[in-house]
Amino acid sequence: MEIQLNRVDYVQVGVTSQKTMRLLPSSGKKATQKVAIADNDGVLSCFGMKKGEAVYLFKTLPGRKISRLDLGGAVGTPQEKIFVCSGSMVRGFTKKGKSFLAFEANLTESINAMHVSGADLFVCASYIYNHYCDCKDQDYFLSGDKINDIICVSSENLTHVVPVLACQDRVLRVLQGSELAYGIEVPGPPSVLELYNRHGVSTGEEILYGTTDGKLGLVQIGEQSAAAKWEINDVKKKGGILCIDTYDIIGDGVYDVLVGRDDGTVEVYGFDSSGEPTLRFEHVLSESVTSIQGGCVGKDTYDEVLAVTYTGWVTGLTTEPQKAEMGPGNEVKMSKETQSKLETLRAELEQLQVRVLQGREQYQQTSQSSTALSGVPIFSINDKFTLCQDDASYSLTLEVQTAIDNLLLQSDVPIDLLDVDKNSAVVSFSECDSEQPNGNFLLATYRCQANTTRLELKVRSIEGQYGTLQAYVTPRLQPKTCQVRRYQIKPLSLHQRTHSIDQDRPMNRLSLVGQFSFAEIHSWVVFCLPEVPEKTPAGDTVTFCFQNTFLGTQLEATYCKGEGHFKSDNISTISILSDVLSKEATKKKINLNISYDISDDSVNHTLKMIHPKLEYQLLLARKVQLIDALKELQVHEGNADFLIPEYRSILDEAANLLEEYKKQPAHLERLYGMITDLFIDKFKFKGQNVKTKVSSLLEILDNYDLNSLVNFFSEA
Repeated sequence: MEIQLNRVDYVQVGVTSQKTMRLLPSSGKKATQKVAIADNDGVLSCFGMKKGEAVYLFKTLPGRKISRLDLGGAVGTPQEKIFVCSGSMVRGFTKKGKSFLAFEANLTESINAMHVSGADLFVCASYIYNHYCDCKDQDYFLSGDKINDIICVSSENLTHVVPVLACQDRVLRVLQGSELAYGIEVPGPPSVLELYNRHGVSTGEEILYGTTDGKLGLVQIGEQSAAAKWEINDVKKKGGILCIDTYDIIGDGVYDVLVGRDDGTVEVYGFDSSGEPTLRFEHVLSESVTSIQGGCVGKDTYDEVLAVTYTGWVTGLTTEPQKAEMGPGNEVKMSKETQSKLETLRAELEQLQVRVLQGREQYQQTSQSSTALSGVPIFSINDKFTLCQDDASYSLTLEVQTAIDNLLLQSDVPIDLLDVDKNSAVVSFSECDSEQPNGNFLLATYRCQANTTRLELKVRSIEGQYGTLQAYVTPRLQPKTCQVRRYQIKPLSLHQRTHSIDQDRPMNRLSLVGQFSFAEIHSWVVFCLPEVPEKTPAGDTVTFCFQNTFLGTQLEATYCKGEGHFKSDNISTISILSDVLSKEATKKKINLNISYDISDDSVNHTLKMIHPKLEYQLLLARKVQLIDALKELQVHEGNADFLIPEYRSILDEAANLLEEYKKQPAHLERLYGMITDLFIDKFKFKGQNVKTKVSSLLEILDNYDLNSLVNFFSEA
C-alpha cells in the first residue's frame, strides 16, 4: 500500500545537530502537537501551528551549541519536559519554557548523546558513558571505540533498564551497570539508535539502528544475548542514516519506520503480511536530514512526517491534500487561508529586499572609509570522509549552510577522482608538478550551480602512498572567504575494521621489539590504518583485525608496550607496515628489532584473489576497445545481423560498458600496480632487487593467464 504525502515548510532555525527535534505529546487524539527544536546557536525554541501560521511558545537566548535534545518526565506520565545538552551541561525546561534544571556532568569532553528515562539520565561523550539518577553518579563505562548514540531498553521481560551504546567499530555494546554485558556486531558503523516501541507497542526490547553507510536493521535485546530480526542494505547508495522514528503514518495499525539520511532522503518503511519491511514512500530534500518524527503538526486529524534539515528547515510531509481547485478559465482557486499566507510572504519578501539593499549600501559606504575593517563571514561546514566497502573508495561529503561557489581539491598523494551521479558541479583540472618537493598530484576545481549547498565526491587512493587531501570551500558570500578541511590518506587506507580473520590462510608475519610505550605504538597504528580509535585502549595489550576492501586480504595487529606483531596474507601489506613503522620509530629515535616470517604460499593465494578482478577488467577493456570498430561495421553494413552473438551483445550493451569503464578510471592500471608491488615485495624480503624484471612481468599481464603469472613469480 503506497502513500501520498505533500511537502509543507514551516520555519527555519539555525544550523542543527543530529537528534535535536522532538514533538511534544498531544493533548488529545489526532490533535496538533508542539515542536521543540534546538540549534547550534544554543537556542531552544518551541512552536505550534495556529491558523496555518507557526506561533512560537518560547525561545531561549543564544548560548553554546546544543548537541542533543530529548523528552522526559516521571514514569507513567506524559513525557513533555525538554532536556538539552550543551558541552558537558544538561538543562531542563518545561513545555512553557521555564528552566527547572541545570546539571553539570563534569565530563572532560562535550556530551554527544543523551537519553532520559524518569529520574535517570544517561549521557555519553566520545568514549565515556555515565549514568546519573536524580543527578547523582551511578554507573560509568569506558568504551573501546567512539560512542555515536545511546538508547535504553526496558520491559516486563527485563529485570532492569538496559543501556545500549552504538559504537564506531560496528558494535552495539549492551551494558549491565558499569560492566559490558555483551556486544552485537552490526554490518556498518552505527550512527543512530531508536526504540521500535517508543510509543508503547511491542515488548519493549526491539531496537532500530542505522549505519553511516546507509544500512537499517532491527535487533531484539535480552539481558545476556541479542537476536537480529532483519536488515536492509543501501543498494542504491542513498546515504548514511542520521535519524529514525516509528509512527503509523500509513494507518494500517502497524508502526512504520521513518528514516532520514545524510543525502536528504526521507523514507517510510511499512511492513508486509510476512513482517518484512518494504519501502512505501520516498522524498528527497536538498540537505541532510538531522531529525525526523511522526505526528500531527500542521492540522488536526492529518498525520505527517516532520523532518529537520542541516540548515534548520523544519519541513512536514503531510497526509493533508494540497491540490488546488481550478476555476473558470483555468484559474487556480485559492482558499482565503492560502491567500492570506501569500500576502504575508510577499510583504516579508519586500521587507527583506529593502533590508538587503540598505545593507549593501551601508557596506559600500563603510568599505570606502579610511578606517574600514572587513569582517570575515563565519559559516558552518558539515563534512564526512568515509571508506565505502562496496567499491573500495572514499566518499567525501561537504555540506555548507549557504550556497557553495566553488571547491578546490588538492592532494599531495596520487588519487583517482571517480564519477558521482548526484554531483552536478563542473570540474576542471590543473596541471601539477609532482616532481617538486611538496608537489601536488591533484588540483581539481568544482564550480557549483546556483543554490548548491551539498557536494558529494569520490576518490580512490593507492595503498603505500600516504599524505593529505585538502578541500578549500568558498561559499557565495561577500567579502570572499574560504575554509580548508584536511583529510589524512593513510598508508593502508583501503583497510576497514572487522572482528575476526580467517586463520587458515597462509600468513606473513612482522614482529617489532623496542623501547616504545603502548601509547607510542598505538599512535603508529592510528597513523597507518583507518577506523582505529585515537584514544589508547584500556588494558596492557590490544588486537585489531582488518580487511582490505579492494582485494579482500586480511591483517591482524596485536601489540603492547615494547612489542608489536602483525600478520597478513598479503606480503605488500607487511612491506608497507614495515617501512612506515620503521620511519615513525626513527623520527622518535627508537631502535627497533624487526623480524619477518614470509610465506611463499601467500603470494599464490593473493594472486588468486586478484585473478577474478583482473580477468573482468581485461575483458571489459577489450570490449570497450571493440565498440567503435563494431559501430563502424554496423553503419557500413546497415545492420549488425552478420556479427557473431558475442559482438552483437557488445553493441547492445555499449552504453552500459562505456559508463562502467568511465566510472572506474585506472582500474586496470591499479591492479597491474598491485601485482607489480607484490612481485617486488616478495623478492625484497629475500634480499633481491627484481625491478629489472618488471617489464617482463608487464608483458605477461598484457597476455594474461593465471598459471603463466604464478610460474613467473616462482621462477623469477
